[in-house]
Amino acid sequence: MSEPSRVSVRLLEKEYVVACAHEERADLLDSAEYLNGKMREIRDSGKVVGLDRIAVMAALNIAHELLQTHRQDKLAGDVGTRLRSMRERVETVLAKKGQQMEL
Repeated sequence: MSEPSRVSVRLLEKEYVVACAHEERADLLDSAEYLNGKMREIRDSGKVVGLDRIAVMAALNIAHELLQTHRQDKLAGDVGTRLRSMRERVETVLAKKGQQMEL
């Protein structure tokens, strides 16, 4: 990795300077844009007041989204594993039936 560089990001009209590797700059800017959008949604709802509280609510919402994605990925992997196992069993039974028919 290269030497960290300083990147300026803006969240709810407040500027933050963050250090990151040059090759991760685009991801950092995309992340900041996503976070800023979530924070704006929360602020604009009028239900949460204060930058700290808005940031915490945005972090909780994003963490929730991440956990849901991980659960969906795990479920998809589990289903794929079970389907593979079932296919192998069916193929084994069909192969045995084919051998019996040849005799």
